[in-house]
Amino acid sequence: MSAPKAVVLVSGGLDSATVLAMARAAGRESYALSFDYGQRHRAELIAAKRVAEGLGAVEHRTVSIGLGGFGGSALTDTAIPVPEGGTSGIPVTYVPARNTVFLSLALGWAEVLGAREIHIGVNAIDYSGYPDCRPDFIAAFERVANLATKAGVEGESFQIVAPLIELSKSGIITAGVALGVDFGWTVSCYQADEEGRACGVCDSCRLRRAGFAEAAIVDPTRYQR
Repeated sequence: MSAPKAVVLVSGGLDSATVLAMARAAGRESYALSFDYGQRHRAELIAAKRVAEGLGAVEHRTVSIGLGGFGGSALTDTAIPVPEGGTSGIPVTYVPARNTVFLSLALGWAEVLGAREIHIGVNAIDYSGYPDCRPDFIAAFERVANLATKAGVEGESFQIVAPLIELSKSGIITAGVALGVDFGWTVSCYQADEEGRACGVCDSCRLRRAGFAEAAIVDPTRYQR
């Protein structure tokens, strides 16, 4: 019997790298999916390719979608500065409807492939407060997936797998290291330069650095400062 297929969303960051490693460890035939959505931190797409190749994805696709055409986020509009030093509430780095769009496209590929699992690295513990990273959202999208597809209607149910959703950043890093992830491949920074060096001061950098410190694991990130 062939291994179960799964579509794994791979951004190039440490969370999605850990999820891909978990899918491999669980015996899944993993199809990695990344998005060029007009993000300012383009180095993550190069990182996503490294991660997919390094962790044995069967195939890696990068799909271009025009979320940058709408703006509304510091990640897609260079006129909006990336906050440094932390913010309260939902930060301007939130990209409107991003995970809803990503999961919808992943669902389409999964149905074509005959995959019944979509793996995503959302986290509700050490994260920036994004509404589309919460367990309620994941559960709701899973219901939509099974209502909106031919496979779902015919009884072949989809599962949205979010194995990191209740892990701390240090817990994610520890799990990834145990599964052989080289976090030097990854880029998490919201404003990494063309060489993939992290700014060291944005929300994502602060969470990443604190996670390595708490896990007592050497941080392989290349910082600009």
